[in-house]
Amino acid sequence: MKPTDINIAVVPVAGLGSRLLPATKSQPKEMLPVGRKPVVQYVVEELTQVGVNQILFITGPGKRSIENHFDLNQELTQILRETGKEDLLAELDFERNPTQYFYTRQRQLLGLGHAVLCAKHFVGEQPFVVALGDSIIGMNAQSDMVQRMKQCYVEKHASAVIAFETVPRQDVYRYGIAAPKSDDDVFELADVIEKPSVAEAPSNLAIAARYVFSPAIFGALEQTGFGAGDEIQLTDAIRRLIREGHKVYGMRLRKDEKRYDIGNFGAYFRAFVEFSLADEKYGADLKHHLEELLHVDHT
Repeated sequence: MKPTDINIAVVPVAGLGSRLLPATKSQPKEMLPVGRKPVVQYVVEELTQVGVNQILFITGPGKRSIENHFDLNQELTQILRETGKEDLLAELDFERNPTQYFYTRQRQLLGLGHAVLCAKHFVGEQPFVVALGDSIIGMNAQSDMVQRMKQCYVEKHASAVIAFETVPRQDVYRYGIAAPKSDDDVFELADVIEKPSVAEAPSNLAIAARYVFSPAIFGALEQTGFGAGDEIQLTDAIRRLIREGHKVYGMRLRKDEKRYDIGNFGAYFRAFVEFSLADEKYGADLKHHLEELLHVDHT
């Protein structure tokens, strides 16, 4: 097997986005704009630039706009041409991406593990990527993290490869936390624990929204009961793989691969500002405006 053979991705987008109400009352949090694009478009662009050509979205109620976003909109294209706005057509280039998009519903919101399990019949016996639809890796999704993870999966004959980021020790209770066997950037996992207390956490390496799995994860999920939050936790299924003797590896994000987790307003506001400041056309003016608002003195 070659890394290029891993060309299927599962993107869970069924969550309610309750921490972003009322902005998410009538639109998915994955469709909130960060800079010029909705969050989920960055995720798709990250995947397609590393060879993924089939994407299955695990959707839920109120997520239809995600499907609409990736459809070809011939009427909009025609209007732009007829009104002399051909320069804007470049903004719709993502519609012509040869990637195939598929959608299935998570009929009950029973957790991330359950969402991944919904992909079982689509994936079949092939390895696949899981990329959370509310997390961007790297500024403007310019990251080859998934490609490196696919390479690791093949070279190590792994059953799973998981991305990790360093978080403040006091925040470990919010994440799945690694128990690594070494301090290397790529390490085998001795264990992984979902939302441990600060005292119980074996490290401050937190799962960072990207995974590569063999189909063995589905068997582990089917045997995993309800965990934290009365949900089927993907982390618990990964833990089962490790305990059954499967090789599971972790990979640290590089320093230039910051994770932007659009899970609450604080994180969303910070991401929007960072991406907007990086905008080639408007970033410099925005920076000047912020300096005026904050009374930054350059003397």
